[in-house]
Amino acid sequence: MTDPIADMIIRIKNALLAGHTNVEIPHSRVKEALASILVEEGYLSGMVIKPQVPQAIIEVNLKYVGKVPAITDVRRVSKPGRRVYAGVKDIPKALGGYGITVVSTSKGVMTDTKARQTNSGGEVLFQVW
Repeated sequence: MTDPIADMIIRIKNALLAGHTNVEIPHSRVKEALASILVEEGYLSGMVIKPQVPQAIIEVNLKYVGKVPAITDVRRVSKPGRRVYAGVKDIPKALGGYGITVVSTSKGVMTDTKARQTNSGGEVLFQVW
């Protein structure tokens, strides 16, 4: 059983550690939503969707602060073998609030702060700091 979300975040982490400027990820709507959240939160500098056959590709532009990657570490919380769900009051904060926790709710994929504002819990996908 493969985990496409874990594959995406590990590709981004490995590309940052290798010093690459961008990385290509197979497209899906969830991955597109996750990449746009990381761009909005300032962890990535941009993304472009390249249509190809049989599957489109998301090209993610990586962000560095000087020579240091903007993403220090990522942690997959909910996995295919062990799903983790949290109510709005139980959504964990990444690194004491210095990072973000990405949550999949009934209102879409969003950060932990937006999930608290919209009063919706859901599946805790991963944490970035």
